[in-house]
Amino acid sequence: MTILELIQKTTGYFEKAGVPTPRLDVEWLLAHVLGVRRMDLYVQFERALTEPELDRLRPLVKRRAAREPLQHLVGTVEFCGIQLAVDRRALVPRPETEILVERALALLPQEEAVALDLGTGGGAIALALLAARPAWRAIATDLSVEALLLARENAARLGLESRVTFREGDLFAPLIAGEVFDLVAANPPYIPTAKIASLEPEVRDHDPRPALDGGADGLDIIRRLVAEAPKALAPGGRLLLEVGHDQADAVAALLQERGWREAAFTADLQGCRRIVEARIGG
Repeated sequence: MTILELIQKTTGYFEKAGVPTPRLDVEWLLAHVLGVRRMDLYVQFERALTEPELDRLRPLVKRRAAREPLQHLVGTVEFCGIQLAVDRRALVPRPETEILVERALALLPQEEAVALDLGTGGGAIALALLAARPAWRAIATDLSVEALLLARENAARLGLESRVTFREGDLFAPLIAGEVFDLVAANPPYIPTAKIASLEPEVRDHDPRPALDGGADGLDIIRRLVAEAPKALAPGGRLLLEVGHDQADAVAALLQERGWREAAFTADLQGCRRIVEARIGG
């Protein structure tokens, strides 16, 4: 079987299984098995695949058809220009969260800063910030010991472990009295509990539920962040949060109630207001 024949056949198989991006996913899996870039496949369409190559590919195809996340199968994801290891221990980083990192870097252009990444998961936000700003430092917290193990592995892979401190605990609880930050950032759980069952299987069945479940209206953790972040911010510091696609108005009201100012939203690629940034009133 040639590369092109394999792609065409497996694309049809994935379509029947409901995989959202069937051809793209088989190309990524095949490139992973062959150890080449995905675009390199296009100049090798007529190459015959060997039996050992097919043997390595078949179980991955079956797992993807069962809606296991592509990122788990290849083991990594690109996020803000860095490669992160991903698995069931933490949420797979999403493109929306890249917008949060971009906004943070735009709002805080200074050479040196200290960032706090709450609910860090696999470390995506903190590590992307440090990779872009060589003199920044970060503290990252998470309730999950397993997620923090993954985050530490990613920090080591990227050579950033000396500039980030990972702490186990609930949001701000692991902080030391008096610690303040130029940036407090989070991609908190914001899915309403009742909506989790309707999520795509890749998310519902494979991302950790605590990283998804935001309570009855999806705002439980966001309320806490809005209430508690002021004590952790240095003068002029910023709060940046990712929120649900339909939560902007509710979050804006929470910020206003708590005395935040200069609240603004950045839209995602679908035009939904997804990233909120704010400073506390003085």
